[in-house]
Amino acid sequence: MPNNASNHPQTHEPLAMTPSAPSTTTNRLHPPDNSADVALPSSAYQSKIPKQSLDYALRSGLAGGIAACAAKTIVAPLDRVKILFQASNPQFQKYTGSWSGAIAAIRDIYKADGARGLFRGHSATLLRIFPYGGIKFLAYEQVRAVVIKGKEQETSGRRFVAGSLAGCLSVFATYPLEVIRVRLAWETRSSKRVGVRQICKVIYNEHPPQATTRASVLQQSNVPRAAAVTAEATSAAITAITPSHGLSNFFRGFTPTLWGMIPYAGASFLTHDAAGDMMRLPLLAPYSILPLSERSQKQLAPNKPPPLRAWAELTTGALAGFVSQTLSYPLEVIRRRMQVGGVVGDGHRLTMAEVGRSIIREKGYKGFYVGLSIGYVKVVPMVATSFYVYERLKIVFGI
Repeated sequence: MPNNASNHPQTHEPLAMTPSAPSTTTNRLHPPDNSADVALPSSAYQSKIPKQSLDYALRSGLAGGIAACAAKTIVAPLDRVKILFQASNPQFQKYTGSWSGAIAAIRDIYKADGARGLFRGHSATLLRIFPYGGIKFLAYEQVRAVVIKGKEQETSGRRFVAGSLAGCLSVFATYPLEVIRVRLAWETRSSKRVGVRQICKVIYNEHPPQATTRASVLQQSNVPRAAAVTAEATSAAITAITPSHGLSNFFRGFTPTLWGMIPYAGASFLTHDAAGDMMRLPLLAPYSILPLSERSQKQLAPNKPPPLRAWAELTTGALAGFVSQTLSYPLEVIRRRMQVGGVVGDGHRLTMAEVGRSIIREKGYKGFYVGLSIGYVKVVPMVATSFYVYERLKIVFGI
């Protein structure tokens, strides 16, 4: 989720290139004590890499992947507890609904499996999150350059669309790894350690109920034999043309994931960009913008708004995570339930509507927000970290 400071340089005037030609934008964005700073000569600036080039795409993708891994590692224990709550794991249902319950769940996991238990499934998380983060950041940079070509197109709607498209593209590429990660985190049996290979075999070989079940029920209900045979043949035909196991099992919950990604990624990028704009307002600029004297040569590149201080960068990320999590959380709960559908119950693959009705029957509308408090605690440091690391790595990589 790239910082607004580096994604749309067209919204700000270039910084002063020489002391004799001061920029009005520099005076507006920086505190008075910075106005006396002397900008570096143009020969000190790094050459700008074209955004549509392969070099830029590779560098932004690598920076995004590393940033995503760093963020996920920080919140891995909370992420595992949240998945257990969302998926209604029977062993941890007694802990849901309170902060003390989340702490108790972490304590029980630690007692049973040690620190390794808190990070169960994290290796699969990193395998997924690196390409996911890389593709998302890379896609946002590229999609944004197409959707927003000038200052007059810098609107909230276009920012939202660019973020949503980037999120959807990343999900398409990495969803099976997400299913594996969730199943590893959901697994709580301590008799033997379950690895990635075993989980993949289990998911691949899971089958829904047999097609003859419906015909048997019809016969038991005194339905004429001809009708029962017809129903059985119809059910078998549907089963034959509908993927019921194998690779399709790795896409359980894919539809709600896409629906959830639209508000999540869109609101995340939109909020972050808007928060970045707010941090650069004249009222906050003296406190939020990094002074010229503290910037490296790469941070003084022309046609780029001034970088934010660390606290401001982290704050914009935290706001983005809070807003996006709130809007998309109900769909995230539905997605988790669908992803573990082969573990609980009879393996019947429920639709989004069926899962939603099931949640309402069990817990009412509050069931859509189970684990949301943990989600907030997780998202704030996670998204803030990803923003911060990504922006700093962009400086290191010269983009």
